[in-house]
Amino acid sequence: MAADISLKQTPLVMAHRASGARMVPFAGYEMPLHYEDGILAEHNWTRGNAGLFDVSHMGQAELVGPDHETTARALEALVPADILGLEPGKQRYTQLLNPSGGIIDDVMVSRGGDDGRLALVVNAARASVDYAHMMSALPPVVRLLAHEDRALLALQGPKAAAVLAEHEATLAAMSFMSVRHVRLAGIDCVVSRSGYTGEDGFEIALGARDAPRLWAVLTGEDDVRPVGLGARDTLRLEAGLCLYGHDIDETTSPIEAGLAFSVAKRRRQEGGFPGARRLMGELAGDMKRQRVGIIVEGRQPAREGCAILDPAKGLRIGIITSGGFSPTVGRPVAMGYLPPTHAVAGTALHVQVRDKRLNALVTAMPFVPHRYARAG
Repeated sequence: MAADISLKQTPLVMAHRASGARMVPFAGYEMPLHYEDGILAEHNWTRGNAGLFDVSHMGQAELVGPDHETTARALEALVPADILGLEPGKQRYTQLLNPSGGIIDDVMVSRGGDDGRLALVVNAARASVDYAHMMSALPPVVRLLAHEDRALLALQGPKAAAVLAEHEATLAAMSFMSVRHVRLAGIDCVVSRSGYTGEDGFEIALGARDAPRLWAVLTGEDDVRPVGLGARDTLRLEAGLCLYGHDIDETTSPIEAGLAFSVAKRRRQEGGFPGARRLMGELAGDMKRQRVGIIVEGRQPAREGCAILDPAKGLRIGIITSGGFSPTVGRPVAMGYLPPTHAVAGTALHVQVRDKRLNALVTAMPFVPHRYARAG
């Protein structure tokens, strides 16, 4: 790929090129789609070993207030999660909502301690929108600090914990969605046990200048290989996880998207977040559409934009938002939105792929079971 001066680069761009990565534009960045072995090999390696992803394009920021309660309540005015009850050393998934309950972005929020700081990770393509939205709504005593000098690595797969434990033994005992400040290979890092592959794994935030050194240390391990965006997408699709701008956007609510778990019980009772009336109505059953999993018959995948049809009437009833061939399941899988009457597992569908109507079935998600490290 010829260099595009309009694209941003992560601190690891030279490491990717040295490893033979195919570089592509993604969310305004030059990013590795895959390395020499290809997407399928990288997908399977992550399922069986440990794949290392560069996700430094993601936006990293902090909300800083005088104390946790003040900062948490400021953020709770923008999201439906229980941020006030977020314990030190824990992380939570939530969404920034617009006044109609649509998703501006989905966000990871973590609390390191009792200093009134909350760390945020947002999607690269939405970072500027997110920051402007938050700054316009925060009270004067809470500031948003965007960190442009940070990198983010994701080590994912069943051997990830053992690999990191060689450098810091305490990390193996971390539970899913916990956060810890540690030193890895002599580098200050913030490590969370999380990721977007459905596998056990960790995300590692660190200074941009230290990222190439830690990347080299980790890829030097026998059980670790670098993995690009292609396998990251196939893995997250198999895990039934939403991709912003595809499966969720400013028109979809968390309830429609199957993310009701992220709307906290206290927030349902108290409200006080954007779109609360809509979300409460949808939770009570007043929902026009919902995200579903779909298994497609045959070998041809149904990709984003394909129409979903009622096989009895031939009418369009929904649309595919993510889809592809699943290496683990061994057949095409997809996600899309359907009216509740057609969203029950086992419902027969047709999917229009070019000039063909393929048979399909609504199915439960995830397509491949999650293997997160649960407490206990």
